[in-house]
Formats: sequence, structure tokens, C-alpha cells
Amino acid sequence: MAATGAASGAWLWLAGAGLSEVVWVVLLKQSDGFSRIWPSAAVVLVLGISFFCMSQALRSLPMGTVYAVWTGIGAAGGMVWGIVMEGEPADLLRLSCIMLILAGVAGLRLAG
Repeated sequence: MAATGAASGAWLWLAGAGLSEVVWVVLLKQSDGFSRIWPSAAVVLVLGISFFCMSQALRSLPMGTVYAVWTGIGAAGGMVWGIVMEGEPADLLRLSCIMLILAGVAGLRLAG
């Protein structure tokens, strides 16, 4: 039972790492090439939080799984943000690709 609890906690850390990745990517765009001080400082802070959360997940989960899920959440989240908040295209192919990324993340969770 303790192993299951540790794994569940690791997945929560990993979710936090992935969500933090989405935040720092959004802030990176707002930093305008690191020319704006506060968004730039926020990028560094949130990136540190993301790495810390990922390091906690790595204590219990395989490295390949952690990295794939972290980048998957970040990629899908960044695309969703771009579509919803930045007016990026939301054609069928882009939406299908987001769904494939999320399906891969879910599959890794079910396998792990």
C-alpha cells in the first residue's frame, strides 16, 4: 500500500511539474526575449518550481515516463493556451495532435 501511495504522490508531483511548465512557457513569451524584467524573473522562478516538482516525481517513477509526461503536459498545455488565449489556429489536425499527446500521457499513467 505504501508503494501505491508513493506512486500516487509522484504522479501529483509530475502533474505539478507539467502545469508549471505550461506557466513558464507562457511567461517566456511574455518576457519578450528576456527584455522585460518581471516576466523574465517569473520564468526563472516557475522553471525552478517545475524542475523541483519533476525531481520529486523522479524519486518514484521511471525517468523516461517522467520526462515524456512532463513534456507532453507542457506541449499540450502550451498549444491549448495558444489556441484559447493567443488566437492560434484550432484546425482539426492541431486538435487531433493535442488529443494524441494527451492520450499518450494517459497511457503512460495507466501503464505506470
